[in-house]
Amino acid sequence: MRPDRPALAGAALALLVFSEPARAVDVQFDGFADFRLVVPGSERSWLDGGLGKLRYGKGDSATQFAGAVAQATVLLTPELMVSGVARADPSQSTFIMPTEAFLRYRPVSTTPWRWSVKAGAFFPPFSLENSELGWTSYWTLTPSAINSWFGDELRTIGGEGTLEWRVAGGTLSLTAALFGWNDPAGVMLADRGWSLDDRPTALFEDLRLPDATVIRLHGTPPGYTPIFGEYDDRAGWYGGATWAGADDWKLQLFRYDNDADASAEENGHFAWRTDFWDAGVSKTYDAFTVLAQGVTGTTIVTPFPQFSSVTNFDAAYALLGWEQGDWRLAARGDLFRTHNGGNSLLGENGYALTFAATWLPKDWLRLTGEVIYIDSTRNEREIDGLAPNQADTQVQLSLRLYL
Repeated sequence: MRPDRPALAGAALALLVFSEPARAVDVQFDGFADFRLVVPGSERSWLDGGLGKLRYGKGDSATQFAGAVAQATVLLTPELMVSGVARADPSQSTFIMPTEAFLRYRPVSTTPWRWSVKAGAFFPPFSLENSELGWTSYWTLTPSAINSWFGDELRTIGGEGTLEWRVAGGTLSLTAALFGWNDPAGVMLADRGWSLDDRPTALFEDLRLPDATVIRLHGTPPGYTPIFGEYDDRAGWYGGATWAGADDWKLQLFRYDNDADASAEENGHFAWRTDFWDAGVSKTYDAFTVLAQGVTGTTIVTPFPQFSSVTNFDAAYALLGWEQGDWRLAARGDLFRTHNGGNSLLGENGYALTFAATWLPKDWLRLTGEVIYIDSTRNEREIDGLAPNQADTQVQLSLRLYL
């Protein structure tokens, strides 16, 4: 079943209302609004039912309100924090929708050991890029294919615990989580493939399936799929380790498994058994930062007895960033593929190149220019009357105003 919207929203609101009078000085609000000039890609975007890999595509306007993010953080005690994040976006089914709402407990520690727990709805700790307000990227407007997918289909709706061991050379963190309501994770990766977009899915939002997918399944477009639903009453999990060195090294390794029953169904929507390995590394050398991350996994659905659709997926990227004063420059290369042995329409492979320049002249102002070139081959495009191989370019200039 889907998360109970009134219950979750009411719980988050109650936490915020309860906490503010208790410690008003510990309430913090942050946010931004993002306005863009865009040269859209030539292929219809996946957000509009196409198989385009970019956020903006054929038919999209050259001027865009890319969204606004608001975050409220309340420190109830030095150990206990509650946070809620909402996003305003005209492309959402409701203009303002929540993306995160969680409570974190982290006791003060004077020893090398420290632990913390989180409960609620939040992004899993897999991204090396998306470390900024509203789960946005530090270096670019558009995250890699890997982190775009994390924002599209993954959310921890449950609990997460972390144990840290702090020594002179750095901090070793061990993380484990149990979650529900992520049974459909994998459906977009199988039916749409990889994408590069900076629009994370809201908690109660349905995503549009490619029109080609709906037609292939003998339906009439448009078609939509829930992303955060619980169909089998089984908990998923992830666990991993991160080393953050005092010499600016960071290494991480995670394993994710939603443990979904691939034959479970609710209202015509199926669970997808999705599991993957995620590995990443980052290193800062003076003004330069290098990021690299890779994901490999499988998603399976069994809509009928004796029939399964298995999609294997892989992706990797490397990013080189330079930062000096008010300026940041970044260049990134992505490789991605999916493979479905039983259906050649669902296989794809491709690569993308991204270049971004950011100027931050004021604390409240961020100007970013970005160019993405992407080349991909997916046979499913033939249903839309397109050649399987398509190359596309998206150019953006962002004006972001912060509170």
